[in-house]
Amino acid sequence: MNIRSNMLFSEAQKILVGGVNSPVRAFKSVGGSPLFMKKGQGPYLYSEDDQEYIDYVLSWGPMLLGHADPDVTKALLEAVQKGTSFGTPSQLETQLALLVQNFFPSLEKIRFVCSGTEACMSAIRLARGFTQRKLIVKFNGCYHGHADSMLVAAGSGSLTFGHPDSAGVLEEVAQNTLVLDYNDIASLKKLFETKGPQIAGVIIEPVAGNMGVVLPKEGFLQTLRELCTQYNSVLIFDEVMCGLRVHLGGAQALFNITPDLTCLGKVIGGGFSSAAYGGRADIMAFVSPLGHVYQAGTLAGNPIAMTAGIATLTKLKTHGLFEKAIEHTQALTQGMSDRLKRKNLSYVLNSVGTMFSLFFTSHPVSSLAEAKTSDTALFKTYFHHMLNQGIYLAPSQFEANFMSTVHSEKDIQNTLSAFEKAIQ
Repeated sequence: MNIRSNMLFSEAQKILVGGVNSPVRAFKSVGGSPLFMKKGQGPYLYSEDDQEYIDYVLSWGPMLLGHADPDVTKALLEAVQKGTSFGTPSQLETQLALLVQNFFPSLEKIRFVCSGTEACMSAIRLARGFTQRKLIVKFNGCYHGHADSMLVAAGSGSLTFGHPDSAGVLEEVAQNTLVLDYNDIASLKKLFETKGPQIAGVIIEPVAGNMGVVLPKEGFLQTLRELCTQYNSVLIFDEVMCGLRVHLGGAQALFNITPDLTCLGKVIGGGFSSAAYGGRADIMAFVSPLGHVYQAGTLAGNPIAMTAGIATLTKLKTHGLFEKAIEHTQALTQGMSDRLKRKNLSYVLNSVGTMFSLFFTSHPVSSLAEAKTSDTALFKTYFHHMLNQGIYLAPSQFEANFMSTVHSEKDIQNTLSAFEKAIQ
């Protein structure tokens, strides 16, 4: 059925590391060979074997408007004829920055970069430069890109320093990162009581998406905000994934918590490599050329990515567009839940805004440890049953799925029909 995809994967493995340019694409978590896509249109992907798939991965989140949105495409066709990179300032950068600020008022000053990893890496460096402290706090299961200080796992105890989670990350780098369990308020308070004056900043996905979708418990983010304020530590919200996904103002608007710095990506690039970090003007003033925290990028703010972002965010201001996508997400997840209950299967379905994850477990999922109680073997079977019926889901138990503004009621019903067959 996937003859051409299999052939292309074999060819890719001869020259690309593992045949892919990002590990999860290799289907290692679910088995089998990855599909090679040749076209995206609206809510659909089309494989090299001419199979159509209803897409709930959406390039891992960015394609909120669906693939090849006509308004974004039109703007890009006009922009590319004017040049793809200038290496100088352009009005487009200011235009997109103002749009971003319109959705995220806490970003008093903004710096564009090219990836979520770069945004988070830069925000962490800035927190250290601003506070003149070394320690950074992160949470198990939250992913903030592949910078050395973020590829760190928890130590043997809740208050121990982290240890490298990847070869090539130095112990001395990892030891400046403290790792706690997501949603563990007691450990968070204890950590600040012990090391608060040494903590430069805390970085968190306010709605986690990289262990599957996991929501903050009541009071967790508020406690984090209060502790950072009390100890003059910088609170960084990594909204690369959840920004413009859980709410048009991000998780910070949904939960009414104002961070000091915010990292954005995915949706704000409209399918191109663009991201940003920003926040309080007094902190951002430490970034070069105003201050001594250095960060630069040749393709940062390039006119093509800016154009895609402007077209995307402008369209998202259309009344009711995002709300309809939320309604469709709720209709899909409710339909899935109803069918799972009738089958008497153990499951947790976490959903917020236009993000959702299905865990095959009998435990609530509010942390990485709880997510890991999921039956991953059952997930593999489920994933391939859905794939064989033309439904493209994230190829890992521990990744989020996404809805677009162009998934139709028919798409939802077709997905639920496939889902009912899959769980048989």
